[in-house]
Amino acid sequence: MSVTPLSPEQLYTRCDVTRFTFETTEELRDLDQVIGQERALEAIHFGASIGHDGYNLFVLGPSGTGKRTVVKRLLREKASGEPVPPDWIYLNNFETPHQPRALPLPTGQGRALQAAMRHLVDELRTAIPAAFESEDYRNRRQALEDGARERQETAFQALREKAEAQDIALIRTPTGFAFAPIADGAVMEPKAFNALPQEERQRIEGEIEKLQGELQDVVKLIPGWATEHRDALRELNREITAQTLDQPIDRVNARFGTIPGIGSYLEEMREDLLDNVHALLQFETAGNTAGPAEPPAALRGRVNGFKRYEVNLMVSGGGEAGAPVVTEDNPTLPNLIGLVEHSAEMGALVTDFTLIKPGALHRANGGYLVLDAQKVLMQPLAWEALKRALKTGRIRIESAGQMLSMISTVSLAPADIPLQAKVVLCGEPMLYYLLSTHDPEFPTLFKVAADFDDEIGRGADKEMLFARQLATMARRTKLRPIDRSGIARVIEHGARLAGDAEKLSLHLRALCDLLREADFFAGQDGAEVIAASHVQQALDAKVRRADRLRERSYEAIQREFVLVDTDGAAVGQVNGLSVMQLGGFAFGRPSRITARVRMGAGKVIDIEREVDLGGPLHSKGVLILSAYLASNFAIDRPLSLAASLVFEQSYGGVDGDSASSAELYALLSALAEVPIRQDLAVTGSVNQNGHVQVIGGVNEKIEGFFDICRQRGLTGRQGVLIPAANRKHLMLRHDVVEAVAEGRFQIYPIETIDEGIALLTGRPAGTREPDGSFPEGSIYRLVEERLVTFAEARRHFGDQRSDGGRKEDGNGSLWRRP
Repeated sequence: MSVTPLSPEQLYTRCDVTRFTFETTEELRDLDQVIGQERALEAIHFGASIGHDGYNLFVLGPSGTGKRTVVKRLLREKASGEPVPPDWIYLNNFETPHQPRALPLPTGQGRALQAAMRHLVDELRTAIPAAFESEDYRNRRQALEDGARERQETAFQALREKAEAQDIALIRTPTGFAFAPIADGAVMEPKAFNALPQEERQRIEGEIEKLQGELQDVVKLIPGWATEHRDALRELNREITAQTLDQPIDRVNARFGTIPGIGSYLEEMREDLLDNVHALLQFETAGNTAGPAEPPAALRGRVNGFKRYEVNLMVSGGGEAGAPVVTEDNPTLPNLIGLVEHSAEMGALVTDFTLIKPGALHRANGGYLVLDAQKVLMQPLAWEALKRALKTGRIRIESAGQMLSMISTVSLAPADIPLQAKVVLCGEPMLYYLLSTHDPEFPTLFKVAADFDDEIGRGADKEMLFARQLATMARRTKLRPIDRSGIARVIEHGARLAGDAEKLSLHLRALCDLLREADFFAGQDGAEVIAASHVQQALDAKVRRADRLRERSYEAIQREFVLVDTDGAAVGQVNGLSVMQLGGFAFGRPSRITARVRMGAGKVIDIEREVDLGGPLHSKGVLILSAYLASNFAIDRPLSLAASLVFEQSYGGVDGDSASSAELYALLSALAEVPIRQDLAVTGSVNQNGHVQVIGGVNEKIEGFFDICRQRGLTGRQGVLIPAANRKHLMLRHDVVEAVAEGRFQIYPIETIDEGIALLTGRPAGTREPDGSFPEGSIYRLVEERLVTFAEARRHFGDQRSDGGRKEDGNGSLWRRP
């Protein structure tokens, strides 16, 4: 059973430049469509258009496929034809200042109202103090003051005259008023008063007591008179204030009063000004003369000064066309739902409704919000806040301390704002599947998945679309035009990135980076266009920047620190191939795989697994090859084998089943005691029927063994065995293809273990004949004979258990009972 090596044409599928009718990409129109993402585009259009709750989008796909760029472009196109959402403002709540009001305004009116209110406040700041400094106000206030003073003086004067008529004086003392007898027009001394006859003293004391009662009646009237005076003064102040503010407020009301909520707010503002005008003026005066001051009692717990009448514009759609499309690159909790800022005044942190700041949800309200899913999940409480806003349909501004109930101090509690926005999360597929599995609220909030593909089929029509895509990227990034050869080389590299000769990678970021780097080398050459040579220079330079560790790995093999043979033959030893991924650079690395066998209880020991260096997929491969042995050889006897398999000089983890065919070859060689060629390397997984199955990283694995062989000198016999199904994935380096064309290196497509073991040993594998035996001299005949020998020996030793008390352990060893 011979295997024909692959031809050079099968190792690299070139892009036929004769298919292109252009010379450079300057002749190509920009691509106005997204190639290869029809399914994702349908999902985006559906999710953006459906109006029901919960139909937010999760755009999933590998990084670099351009999903965020595509989503934002499509959303902007759709949003441009949608109405601009209303403006939103926060206003002072005169009744409960810690709960500012939220109010929607017609689009563009928010900024106009804010400017009008600011102008109104500036006007009142000037007009009201001027009104209270006017001559008319001073005269009227002085009249009130004089009237109040005269009222008190009249009452006291009447009492004084009544007392003097009875020779008693009303005198003012530091503690109030008092009565004292008088003689000869002067207050009588206590000594003189005591010298009076008792009847006279009693008469005077009785009169003073009566007068004292009348004095108390007068004093009781004074607070009422003061209240009447204050009321009169307040009415005067309201009258003067009303005369000053009626006209400016009426102007604002005439312009904005028809907007729901604004007319009533202006009336409340008018009443608040009338009630607190002097307190406001006191605060403004204190603030202008001595900096921050203690607010008057009337304003404590409220927004101080005329600032309380301003407008906090949260969102304004004026000047924009269509609905907003907002991207938040740092979705922290405050950046997402907004925050209430604080300012320091006299060592304390204070805030008011003018310090409420909008978040991304406010800016995207009525439109679309695009977020990176991983960034949202990494920010504390941001994910929970986003879900709450989507569930309730309202934006509630809360700090992290409030959400966790860690802060009990009084702060602002702004009114919630209704939310009507589509949220679009972008992330890796694994993140989407994890959220779908572990967050029960996620499927109800993000019902639409737009799944971006990372590759498309390769054909003449697709290659032409790909060429236009490259031309578009070159123009948008202001690069030189690309000629036909350069386009062809990039397309070929796109197939290499896809790991499939019949596919093209949609990793647009990597391709755009390649064009930038090729443009750099074209500039160094003084070329006006990017050619295939410049693209190849960029590829080689990128490998050169990243391959230090690859060189060290190959150097260790060349210096025989790591043992890998590339000639000769050995029993139970084969060259396996693996891929090492370091950042964005992958390379193949040969490893020696060895197998050792002896009589035992049918167990194949995977040494990597025994020491916790083997992953579950690798262990699965070893178990499959064990099942293959048990089902194909000496099936009428128990498998009496104790075998061990190991990756020699492997000090890190091993996973994947791509080495299972190589391990099986080594095991068959050890059982048959037939050497395996060391100038061949092997990759491929195996199933229980002996079929060699497709694996990943086939290009890197072939190139890794090729590089080792080239450093030691190519003999023409060296090569690699790959699964036949991997032929469609081959996009090998040009030097490998040239070596194959010159007959210095071979690549063999293997479909079954039978083909592989025959090629590796130079002997036929063997097929069972009608009598059930394998042909004489075949590998499988030798394997089965060895296994039968083990089984017979095990049975023989088992029969001798009574002879000397010997007993067999699970690995076929014999021990003696004491």
